[in-house]
Amino acid sequence: MGSWPLTRSDPGRLPASCRMLGSHRGGVNLDHQLKWWQKPALKADLLLLLAATKTAEHPGISAAGCTAASRRLTALADAELLQRGPAVRRRWSLPALPAGVSPALISHVVVKRLGLNPLVAAIGLPLSPDFMHMRLEPPGEGPAACLSDGHAMTRQRVIRLWRQGERLGRRLRRPLVLAECVPGGTTTAQAVLSALGLKVSGLVSGSARQPPQALKRSLVEAGLVRAALGSSPSSQAVLAAVGDPFQAVAAGLLVGAARSDQPVLLGGGSQMIAVAALALMALPVQERENLAKRLIIGTTAWLAQEDHHDGAGSMLGRLVDAACEHCGVPLTVLACGVHFDASRHQPLRDYELGFVKEGVGAGALLLFAQLQGASTEELVVGCDRAMDALLAAPVTAPVTSPA
Repeated sequence: MGSWPLTRSDPGRLPASCRMLGSHRGGVNLDHQLKWWQKPALKADLLLLLAATKTAEHPGISAAGCTAASRRLTALADAELLQRGPAVRRRWSLPALPAGVSPALISHVVVKRLGLNPLVAAIGLPLSPDFMHMRLEPPGEGPAACLSDGHAMTRQRVIRLWRQGERLGRRLRRPLVLAECVPGGTTTAQAVLSALGLKVSGLVSGSARQPPQALKRSLVEAGLVRAALGSSPSSQAVLAAVGDPFQAVAAGLLVGAARSDQPVLLGGGSQMIAVAALALMALPVQERENLAKRLIIGTTAWLAQEDHHDGAGSMLGRLVDAACEHCGVPLTVLACGVHFDASRHQPLRDYELGFVKEGVGAGALLLFAQLQGASTEELVVGCDRAMDALLAAPVTAPVTSPA
């Protein structure tokens, strides 16, 4: 159980070193799913959803910024790096990290290589972006409350964001790569999955080298007790209790996409599994199967290789299995084959030590690039050059974080 390399005898022709996670391969036509993403010079859309939650305010809950104040700016800084690249003066400073570098740098390398044009949507950020972005709700809504309150968002807000997502999903005209940047989002993912009835404690990772499992568990348990959701709550009730704005939009988008004919590649790990589960549980059984057939979750090798503390395989692989069993359909979760052992830069090699691991769609975009014919060596060289540019870039003008 967990993950394994795909060989030539396996269904589907994944590039070298890519892996399929989870044991539930029954019913998955991987060849059919991959053909969408292997079409030469494929033109796809990329949507990055930025969101905020007060859950990220807890000391030690996230390594996407060393302090609560820096985490309030993480989403803006990552989106700006993705869009504008590492070589220019940027307004939003990248937050200091314990180690590593923002995964937005990796995502930018792939965006440039594939000629993608990122579309950014900002939902409930403490500060408004000063770059082009999509607005999905009135300004001033602010971050979701901490999930430990058991009342993260109003039901009205969840419904409004869900419907906005559904509209986006129904209007897809090209394959979509969906990415996110939500500090504290793995904790809301754990809360949502737990509220849906999955036993996932200890299976949800995070941006820290050693994820704060005890803190995550205590916040989730407090939120679920206060929410008193009862048995079999609806996806929207779960989101209002312990979710975040990103999840509401993304789950709605997948429900809308189930009624379109376009494939969706989700970039991430536990956060995207939570979104997929929310969408699947909101659909009738037949539509769940239709969605699962056009859905791939792409992640990084670093997240995929993170073993559970009991030594029984990949945390993410076991999380995939739990989600498949609960939702009653197989989920295709693939890890890209890129590693940074040979990188010239320590912040990139830090990924191999368990720092950062994933974010801003890095895993899905690397996987997409490989499916389009890029070699792992080419992608590593591109990331090294991007690090060169980042280190040589003009100093970013400081921006004061909101209180």
